[in-house]
Amino acid sequence: MAMAGPTKSKFLHAWLFVFTLCFISYLLGTWRHPAVSTSAAAKPCVSQSLEFNPRRDRNDEALPTSGDVKTYPPCSVKYSEYTPCEDPKKSLRFDRRRLIFRERHCPERNETLKCRVPAPPGYRNPFRWPASRDMAWYANVPHKELTVEKAVQNWIQFEGDRFRFPGGGTMFPNGADAYIDDIGKLIDLRNGSIRTAIDTGCGVASWGAYLLSRDILAMSFAPRDTHEAQVQFALERGVPAQIGVLASKRLPYPSRAFDMAHCSRCLIPWDKFDGIYLIEVDRVLRPGGYWVLSGPPINWKKHWSGWQRTMDDLSAEQTRIENVAKSLCWKKLAEKDDIAIWQKPINHLHCEVNREVNQNPPLCPSQDPDKAWYTSMEMCLTRLPQVTDDREISGGELTNWPERLNAIPPRIGKGTLQGITAEIFLREMELWKRRVSYYKTVNNQLGLVGRYRNLLDMNAYLGGFAAALIEDPVWVMNVVPVEAKVNTLGVIYERGLIGTYHSWCEAMSTYPRTYDLIHADSLFSLYLGRCELEDILLEMDRVLRPEGSFILRDDVDVLVKVKRIIDSMNYDSQIVDHEDGPLLREKLLFAVKSYWTASAPADDPPTS
Repeated sequence: MAMAGPTKSKFLHAWLFVFTLCFISYLLGTWRHPAVSTSAAAKPCVSQSLEFNPRRDRNDEALPTSGDVKTYPPCSVKYSEYTPCEDPKKSLRFDRRRLIFRERHCPERNETLKCRVPAPPGYRNPFRWPASRDMAWYANVPHKELTVEKAVQNWIQFEGDRFRFPGGGTMFPNGADAYIDDIGKLIDLRNGSIRTAIDTGCGVASWGAYLLSRDILAMSFAPRDTHEAQVQFALERGVPAQIGVLASKRLPYPSRAFDMAHCSRCLIPWDKFDGIYLIEVDRVLRPGGYWVLSGPPINWKKHWSGWQRTMDDLSAEQTRIENVAKSLCWKKLAEKDDIAIWQKPINHLHCEVNREVNQNPPLCPSQDPDKAWYTSMEMCLTRLPQVTDDREISGGELTNWPERLNAIPPRIGKGTLQGITAEIFLREMELWKRRVSYYKTVNNQLGLVGRYRNLLDMNAYLGGFAAALIEDPVWVMNVVPVEAKVNTLGVIYERGLIGTYHSWCEAMSTYPRTYDLIHADSLFSLYLGRCELEDILLEMDRVLRPEGSFILRDDVDVLVKVKRIIDSMNYDSQIVDHEDGPLLREKLLFAVKSYWTASAPADDPPTS
């Protein structure tokens, strides 16, 4: 019995020694291999002082900055609608043939503004969706020209302090809804086979606005021309739109992107220049996709007098358009009243046989049909991917929407994108669901219905950010930088999402205050050494609305530099930990732009 005490004591000491070693080993293992934490998203490391909720009555002064930090003053009020690459005055120096002067013509690096583009005096946060579809504040887009020019066509009406959009158009005075119903009597718009559309010469984008209720997402574009602010109105309404024109360069979209293309009296000369504009529509149209045309010359026997053109002239124009469509191997499906519809073939087997007889236009030689950044249009028919059976769809068949969003995109399934497999796609899909869930815990406004509507993803990759938000009442412009290692924009369209090519060393083809929220994943690391960080951030500031938000992911050293710059641009910002914990170098920066507007013209500050 006398030996029991020391034995127990030695046993206890040994047990404590082993436990201590195990605990130290566990800590070292955790430090070396941080586990993915499912609770991290529930407890983000962020100060609660960051305010995402809009406060319209604020007009904050610039935040104080240290003496060695560069400041960025407000630009003059004359720049409140500044579009650097579509400047109406500077464009006049360029070639007017084929509207080349309406294309992108960006300033040189030494000509870029180093000031913050202001909102106009009296600017107010836009109406929340879906109310924004039908009205916008006059102070935000102070242009009444279209209310007069298009008064009888029901495009837009001015009432007191706001505009109303009745949904009319040049060829649909009874409203876009009724017009779309007429199209739906000719092709099926409800079964999910048509998801992405492009509207050429869109006006105020009523066609795209009313397609949304049918789960069809339209990319609307129009030039910055005499129809003052038409694209700006579309964006204020919460409808996807870009400044763009069919002229000499390819549209900034991949081949086989859209299920449907549309022109309603869009003033594009489809029959001119050997049909090159229809050839470009063919490039971006998916196999089996539709081209819808209304307006001159369709139904010319009824409208020729009102169009102030002769019957012979209109008849000849329609014949030329029909001939171009036939040369592209399109089939005319229907012509009823004011609407005509053609369909692109699902493959080129028969078309290639016909080319042995008719070489106009010839099939394009080997080329990259997805290359579309300052790429000249070509007078040749873009080749579709090879098939072995005349019933096979070139490039692969797409599932109908909404299953299309999460199905393996054909470009990935067929292995045409280097280094991207089906397994990677599925892993990315789950990753972004978790990331967006984490975002919503940091920025609680992101999950609030109506707070944000127009979103921009500056480096979209496979569209995971947009896909994770698909149940929210938002739309995302998915940008694939032309500097990216892999061109993934075609995959984004195959998922039923929309986007564009862009280089962030230049300004976007859009108006100031386009977006409510901007997201960027590893964007600044991509552009290190390519262009100035401050120029990218000033462009982001130009296209972000007052009280809009940034969500930026990048290396911590990069984000520290970004934070320093945007804090001097009147932002409230916070760097927070990665959703997987604090031990990763990648961090997140959440920021909110202050509400401020231009001063009265008499008190304009200097522009630089």
